[in-house]
Amino acid sequence: MGKYFGTDGFRGEANVGLTVDHAFKIGRFIGWYFGRDHRCRVVIGKDTRRSSYMYEAALTAGLTASGTDVYLLHVTTTPSVSYITRIDDFDCGIMISASHNPYYDNGIKLLNGGGEKMEESVLAQIEKYLDGDPAQLPYAQRSEIGRTIDYSAGRNRYIGYLISLATHSYSGKKVGLDCANGSTWMIAKSVFDALGADTYVINSNPNGLNINQNCGSTHIEGLQRLVVGNGLDVGFAFDGDADRCLAVDEKGQIVDGDKILYIYGRHMHERGKLEGTKVVTTVMSNIGLYKAFDAIGIGYEITDVGDKYVWENMRRTGNRLGGEQSGHIIFGKYATTGDGVLTAIKLMQAMLDRKLPLSKLAEPVTIYPQVLRNVRVEDMEAALNDPDVRRAEGEAKEALGSNGRILLRKSGTEPLIRVMAEAPTQEECGRAVGHIVDVLEGKGYAKHD
Repeated sequence: MGKYFGTDGFRGEANVGLTVDHAFKIGRFIGWYFGRDHRCRVVIGKDTRRSSYMYEAALTAGLTASGTDVYLLHVTTTPSVSYITRIDDFDCGIMISASHNPYYDNGIKLLNGGGEKMEESVLAQIEKYLDGDPAQLPYAQRSEIGRTIDYSAGRNRYIGYLISLATHSYSGKKVGLDCANGSTWMIAKSVFDALGADTYVINSNPNGLNINQNCGSTHIEGLQRLVVGNGLDVGFAFDGDADRCLAVDEKGQIVDGDKILYIYGRHMHERGKLEGTKVVTTVMSNIGLYKAFDAIGIGYEITDVGDKYVWENMRRTGNRLGGEQSGHIIFGKYATTGDGVLTAIKLMQAMLDRKLPLSKLAEPVTIYPQVLRNVRVEDMEAALNDPDVRRAEGEAKEALGSNGRILLRKSGTEPLIRVMAEAPTQEECGRAVGHIVDVLEGKGYAKHD
């Protein structure tokens, strides 16, 4: 994790941690860096936060001042920016979003020409520029000054692409969608309506201040009520920029990213589509997922947290499916990043291919109880490497044995140590996590606001 850019971009409270000046300078550097030997083209999308419009203007000013032509997708999803960057041969894609965070936060996600998260080497150079090295970059002049182009047609082409991936009509299926008052508010319903579903939509009235507010994939209770109350077949909840999807089955039960990986991993396995490859997970995936994979002979790999790391593994190894418990699911044949609406389409395909409700498809996965506590610290490295903390971790592992696990890791976006335990009972998890947190606090690492 760099000084500014974490595992999912440069994120912070608008005009506090991430200022409009940061955005202008990022635009200046990107435009100069990618435009050194040709006319640079960059595509920008944004979510529905009030500050997203401010950052769009600042990035555009910086880019055009460096001689770049800027194409605006307007309000759209992160995966749509990735898709358009890749297929329309842009030098760079930029998504303005803080994902599942509240409206007062925002973020800048940078994508390379392949629609993938930007290389660390480039991010490191941007960070140096933000800190004053170099102090100045050349400004474009006269005809070299960049243009701004409306590119809403690109968003519409992405919608058409999603529709083309469906293998069934959804006629007769009642589907609920929670758009989180975010990027999918104009996209998700269009896709499911076009495919014939009887679509029920909630939280699709963004006002700039209500994105993710008690809704979407981090507050799924509203979708559960919608599904049960209206007798729906399934529901899908997205986050603010729609690179995540969690599902609700016909009984109102949550189907998280781990269960989604199992359902579609098994679906590919049974059709011979895994072809010796493995399903890529992260260290946060539940031990119950691995036991379910073991039972049917599906191999898996484990990466650090972040769909960036999942995709790096998939690209390097040829693995075709990967994702996170939080709902970032990557279907390598179709996308280079998590895509919430695509995930919903693929779950519908599994249901319709196998003629089974979602509850039955998810049934083989027994999710173990999990306790996660975040400890805010000043020095993450010192806390993690402290011998007493490591000793407490070992004692917790020994207490849980083979039927549980303990995980300590630093956050990729905040100054936090995450302490997580999984075990057959909530009480065992709580004891294991509490033991380690007590040591962190006792050694003075915990920072209390």
